[in-house]
Amino acid sequence: MSTTLQAIQFQNLRTDLPEFRAGDTIKVNYKIVEGDKERIQPFQGVVIQVRGGGISTMFTVRKLSGQIAVERVFPMHSPRIASIEIVRQGAVRRARIFYMRELTGKAARIKDRPIDYSKKA
Repeated sequence: MSTTLQAIQFQNLRTDLPEFRAGDTIKVNYKIVEGDKERIQPFQGVVIQVRGGGISTMFTVRKLSGQIAVERVFPMHSPRIASIEIVRQGAVRRARIFYMRELTGKAARIKDRPIDYSKKA
């Protein structure tokens, strides 16, 4: 990859986003443009995968809207993402938790990850 392309990609990387992984419940505040108006729409759900690297990192968030499951793929470094808030940190053993698609009700619960206080110091 050329150095100019790397420089352009490096300029567009966002550093204001928190670190999260599969199993975490997050709220993505996404900017929606309707005509000449712009509003922020929250999308809260469980991260089922984080894929890619660098500027092309994408993550998939799954939520239940009524009885219908909705999955949305977001580019990590998109300027349309206003903010990301971590609501809960989940303890899962896999990087891609696609098995959540078949689970419903109590079976779809994810345990909380223990807080590691040594990292926050």
